[in-house]
Amino acid sequence: MKLGSLKVGGRDGTLVIVSSDLSKRIDASDIVPTLREAIESWSTVEPALRARATELAKGAIAGAVAFDPTEMASPLPRSFQWVDGSAYLSHMRLVRKARGAEVPSDAETNPLVYQGGSDIFLGPTDDIVIRDISWGLDFESEVAVIVDDVACGTSAEEAKSHIKLVMLCNDISLREVMRPELQKGFGFFQSKPASAFSPVCVTLDELGSSWNGGKLCLPLTSTYNGQWFGSPDAGKDLSFDFPALIAHAAMTRDLAAGTIIGSGTVSNNNHHEVGSSCLAERRTIQIIEKGATDTPFMKPGDTVRIEMLDAQGVSIFGAIEQKVVASS
Repeated sequence: MKLGSLKVGGRDGTLVIVSSDLSKRIDASDIVPTLREAIESWSTVEPALRARATELAKGAIAGAVAFDPTEMASPLPRSFQWVDGSAYLSHMRLVRKARGAEVPSDAETNPLVYQGGSDIFLGPTDDIVIRDISWGLDFESEVAVIVDDVACGTSAEEAKSHIKLVMLCNDISLREVMRPELQKGFGFFQSKPASAFSPVCVTLDELGSSWNGGKLCLPLTSTYNGQWFGSPDAGKDLSFDFPALIAHAAMTRDLAAGTIIGSGTVSNNNHHEVGSSCLAERRTIQIIEKGATDTPFMKPGDTVRIEMLDAQGVSIFGAIEQKVVASS
């Protein structure tokens, strides 16, 4: 089942069901008005949502219209909590080297996460507005999950059952703001503007065998200014899967239904073959190998597309497709 939120009906949008081939959508707001409310009462509303999704697939329901990703907000236009990890150590090592920081000594055993801003998310085709290009605008291609209520102290094994929906993320970063901010020793804030998510989120059954317990084993492709940038496999070189990240986040607190957990920038050790999922990683590789980089950060007019295809080459989540524009 694929779900999304139209950019109408208030801050939480309007819930729609989208066909598996992303060709049609049908309103589901009579079952439950928004995805936020759906995830908060998942066990109650899921059967009715699935029944309508089945009718949509059969073409046996009136009111279906063509699916247009430009009409979509992020699946959750806002959330009570957005927790992003750094689960790919190849990425962590490279970007920390770029800013002269050490990798934590327990990086391989203790997940690294931060709590991002979740009051506003960008839609999948919304422009990325930049006020100052010297801030070092970067995209970061990621996988993310949405959970139902997770109790404090939930184990990684128990956490598997709390993963209800999966989607893609562009965790937008301001690299030149990040460096001095992190030197203060108090974490991200100004360097992390609003993130964007894919047009739809999907239930685990939509992923078939590509969902392997707690990770999504498919390439995540980033296209930058119309050119292929990278397709690292989201299931490879992953030090912490989603159940591990959820258990870590829930060690000292409950996680409310609708909490989003991100994987961090998808990265593989064989980056020369599969490319990268952010500019910072490519820049660092170039500096290490050549002593300098010819890859600038994003500027107005630049575009990024983030998408994942299934084994048959069909888009699973639709594409995050954004353009950088200057602030007016």
